[in-house]
Amino acid sequence: MTVRIYGVARTRAFRALWTAEELGIAYEHVPIEIGDAGARAPEFASLNPNGRLPFIDDDGFGLFESLAITLYLAKKYSPGKLYPGTLEGEAKAWQWSFWAIAEVDRGVNIWSLHAVRLPPAECDAALRDEALKVIAAPFKVLDAAVAQKPYLLGDDFTVADLNVAAVISRAVDMELGAMPHLKAWLFRCLDRPAARLALALKTKSDRETPADVTRRIAQINRL
Repeated sequence: MTVRIYGVARTRAFRALWTAEELGIAYEHVPIEIGDAGARAPEFASLNPNGRLPFIDDDGFGLFESLAITLYLAKKYSPGKLYPGTLEGEAKAWQWSFWAIAEVDRGVNIWSLHAVRLPPAECDAALRDEALKVIAAPFKVLDAAVAQKPYLLGDDFTVADLNVAAVISRAVDMELGAMPHLKAWLFRCLDRPAARLALALKTKSDRETPADVTRRIAQINRL
């Protein structure tokens, strides 16, 4: 049995790819691109009518939304390990996953586009600086959460860490000196062998992405 993961690694499909590598499960990567010729094409709309990435097919079970995918895969293939084995641990994994989407996902993406990914002449300094202001307070929350323990739920790496680290993975290009605990935790998560494998796919995808596709990303996501 093979899990099929749809979406180029540059997108939120990175989160699903990292999870699959972490779990050591067999998977097929289908690098569908964003836009009308990819995620919004009629043949893909039959899988995910939202026209967004990623999407997985696990032996006939289809699922969209990246963090729903990571939580599902972790619970199915690694209960009590990557996925917490207690009700309280499960709730904390949900808490941090939802927190990441609500508090920092958009801000980190806006900053990354206008600091790194768009051509320099097209970067908007005001948007970049505003994004830093938006994520400053939640980043302090995260910094405090990992100040006294190596991972969000304690001594062991779990899907809570994977989800949050994946959401803010592009923050590795930020100046994080004012948040040393967050910085150490993020680099610790992204230095895991499975993370490095998924990051290699993401880096390759970034490198091969034309500027017009990056512009389209900004337009589609209103960034």
